[in-house]
Amino acid sequence: MSMLNVNLPGLNLKNPIMPASGCFGFGREYSEFYDLSVLGAIMIKATTAEPRFGNATPRVAETSAGMLNAIGLQNPGLKKVISDELKWLENYDVPIIANVAGSHEEEYVEVAREISKAQNVRALELNISCPNVKTGGIAFGTIPEVAKQLTRKVKEVSEVPVYVKLSPNVTNIVDMALAVEDGGADGLTMINTLVGMRIDTKTGRPILANGTGGLSGPAIKPVSIRMIYEVSQRTDLPIIGMGGVESAEDVLEYFMAGASAVAVGTANFIDPFVCPSIIKELPELLTKRGYAHIEECKGVSWKHGKTAYHRA
Repeated sequence: MSMLNVNLPGLNLKNPIMPASGCFGFGREYSEFYDLSVLGAIMIKATTAEPRFGNATPRVAETSAGMLNAIGLQNPGLKKVISDELKWLENYDVPIIANVAGSHEEEYVEVAREISKAQNVRALELNISCPNVKTGGIAFGTIPEVAKQLTRKVKEVSEVPVYVKLSPNVTNIVDMALAVEDGGADGLTMINTLVGMRIDTKTGRPILANGTGGLSGPAIKPVSIRMIYEVSQRTDLPIIGMGGVESAEDVLEYFMAGASAVAVGTANFIDPFVCPSIIKELPELLTKRGYAHIEECKGVSWKHGKTAYHRA
């Protein structure tokens, strides 16, 4: 019996490791390095109804412990993603989690309805960090009632389970988690990037053309661990944790905080083999720590925390 298999709503994973959306494209480039079928799942790049060309450049900047990006949801659009990218991914024995994005509720619903019909899409990742153009650009994921309503609308049309991607740029992440759970979410992915900024000291201008961008990488891991620790004790929804994952040790830490699976993001840009390397190293680490299966270490930190976040 495998030490790594995990069963989540819609997802029977051979292992709990997957590349995070936005850090793996649709997998074509990485398929030149290894067989994508070794992955637990693939979270594909965000898909919108129509093609998007993204923000002006520069839209990526290095930081001392990660990176900033303001890509702007560049993607070929719903029809091309289904006909080209998802069709190509059928060559691999790996479940696909489709990231759904939009500028308004109707766009989310349209994308969710159509992409969830694809043969290899086993779940949706609802990207609620997008700005809502109908409310002056306020992100869907910052107001509990708005996030709840969007989740409910998508659930009504989706043919597969819906995992909501939570933004850390909120006052209370637990409130957001409980809101989308009430909206019918089947699971959570967390966390999305933190809003950050860098300034060129020679010009006094922001380095990113967009001004601000999303901070990812090792710098945000402690924030993500804390938020998952809090949320996982208030809901039974499975959590796919992400933020600064680079090693098997990081994966173990996420599980101990309460995650049920882990996504690897920025590290893919540094080492294209990071996901298969982690998958290979995990069994040895689990054995070393005295665990017979990855799920045995889920939430073990709860009983040691100074602050109790017990389920209501």
